[in-house]
Amino acid sequence: MKRDPDKLDRYTAPERVNHWLVAFAFILLALSGLALFHPAFYPLSQLFGGGIWTRILHPFIGVALIFSFGSMFFRFRKLCVLTPADWEWLRHAREMMGGDDRNMPEAGKLNGGQKLLFWLLAACMTLLVLSGIVMWRAYFSFLFPPGVIRLAAVVHAATGAGMISLIMGHIYLAIWTKESIGAMLYGKVRRAWAKQHHPAWFREMTGGRK
Repeated sequence: MKRDPDKLDRYTAPERVNHWLVAFAFILLALSGLALFHPAFYPLSQLFGGGIWTRILHPFIGVALIFSFGSMFFRFRKLCVLTPADWEWLRHAREMMGGDDRNMPEAGKLNGGQKLLFWLLAACMTLLVLSGIVMWRAYFSFLFPPGVIRLAAVVHAATGAGMISLIMGHIYLAIWTKESIGAMLYGKVRRAWAKQHHPAWFREMTGGRK
């Protein structure tokens, strides 16, 4: 295949497939979880064959998310280590959102916001898994006293709401930063985009070219 000289490789095919598997599993998990969370969302259970099937399928969809997110975690964990430059980037993120990026430190392949999101999602996943195990009636909940199960239900619901909020913010920023979604679909970005949003990574990819 002929390479486009104006494009840089941003994400490999396995990285993109992994990302979309996580996204697909998360959407199903969020919809089924909302159907079980409040009567106002109960009609969503029709997407899964009704209330009983939603209750049965929800934890198994969670298992699918655990494996897909787990793969993503081990794939990106080293890349997402927060450096002093990333914390500096986060301190100036509000200025950038207001249109002033003069004080922004140069971002590598991922910026401080993307790295922080990664770790927040990993923390949410850990809490969801632990609380979900306690609540899974078919296999585990009989091992725990009622008080622990009630506490797990609160943690599960609060963490689920937090994770939905984080993902919605992630989607908004992906749309706001044009070409981000295209990069995750096709794996490439324009050099000009890379130079503007991830200058340190641009230099790394182009051998130090300014």
